[in-house]
Amino acid sequence: MPKPNAFCTFIMLTCVFLFTATRVSAAENRADWMYQARWGVFMHYLGSSADLPAAEWNRLIDGFDVESLAKQLQSVGASYLVITLGQNSGHYLSPNRTYDSLVGIQPSKCSRRDLVADLYAALAPRHISLMVYLPAGAPDNDPVAMTALEWAKGPDRNANFQRKWEQVIAEWSTRWGGRVRGWWFDGCYWPNAMYRSCQAPNFQSFAAAARKGNPASAVAFNPGVFYPIFAESEQEDYTAGEIDDPIRVQCHGRWVDGVQFQMLSYLGSRWSGGEPRYADAQVAEISAAIVHRGGVVTWDAPHDSTGQIPGSFLRQLKVIGEAVRKVTR
Repeated sequence: MPKPNAFCTFIMLTCVFLFTATRVSAAENRADWMYQARWGVFMHYLGSSADLPAAEWNRLIDGFDVESLAKQLQSVGASYLVITLGQNSGHYLSPNRTYDSLVGIQPSKCSRRDLVADLYAALAPRHISLMVYLPAGAPDNDPVAMTALEWAKGPDRNANFQRKWEQVIAEWSTRWGGRVRGWWFDGCYWPNAMYRSCQAPNFQSFAAAARKGNPASAVAFNPGVFYPIFAESEQEDYTAGEIDDPIRVQCHGRWVDGVQFQMLSYLGSRWSGGEPRYADAQVAEISAAIVHRGGVVTWDAPHDSTGQIPGSFLRQLKVIGEAVRKVTR
C-alpha cells in the first residue's frame, strides 16, 4: 500500500486528471455551436457618460431598431451577435432589479426596455445566436455604484463586490435562459487575487452565475490583450481572444488549453469607431485562415444611434461572410 503522502499525491493527481478531462468535455459541448457558427459580430452599444439622464438613455434604447439590425446581420451571413449590456458609465440596456436594489440609484440607469430579449426575438427566426458582454468590475465612471457595490479596482480580493455582481448576473441569466448562448466578461485582469481561490467567490461561482438560466451557456473571461491567445480559466468554454493586431494572430487548431479558440478584434481604427483599417481582402483572409484551422472569429463594428451598422462596414462584413462560408475544415 502506498505511503500516506504518496497516496495523497496519487489521489490529487487523479482528481486533476479527471477534472481536466471533464473541463475539456464540458467546453467542447458548450462551444460546439460556436465552432459551427464560425464567425459573428460584436457591438458596443454604451451610454456616453455617467451623467447621461435616465430619460435620454431610455429614449436611445427605445429607438434601437432590432429588426433592421437583424436583417443586416442576416445579409452578411453572421452567425451570432455579441452585445454589450453596459460598461463604465453605469447604464445597462436591460432592467435588473438586483442591480437597482444594490446601488440605490433612482431613476434607474438600467433601461426599461429589455433590449436583449427584443434582440433575441428578431435574431432567432433568422438563426442568429445572441451573446452578451459585461465587465467583470463595477462601472468605473459611476462613483455611487462603485461605492455601493464595494468595488476596489486593482489586485484586491473584492469578495463582497463579487458576491453582489454574481447576483446581478444571475438575475439576467435566469430571465433570459436559453435565449442567451454565451457571456464575454471583460476586465479579468487580476485573476490570482480575485478568482483563483478554493472558496467562492471564484471562477467557478462566477461561471455558475452566468449559467444560472442556461447551463449550456458558453463563458469566457478576458485577461486583456495577449499574444498568443490563451485560456484564462478552467471554467471557460472559449477564449476571450481580445486582440488589437489580428495580423499577428496564429491559430494552430480548434482547441487552446482545452477550450474553443476564438479571436475578437475590431474592423475600425478603434473599438466601435473610425473607418475600416484593413482592405476587404485582408480581413477576409485573416478570418478564413482562422476558421480553416478550427477557430472562431468575432469582429467589432461601429453603429449609429439606432443600432445600424454603417455601409462601409456592412460591405466589409459581407466580404468576410462570403470568405468564411467557402472555408472547408
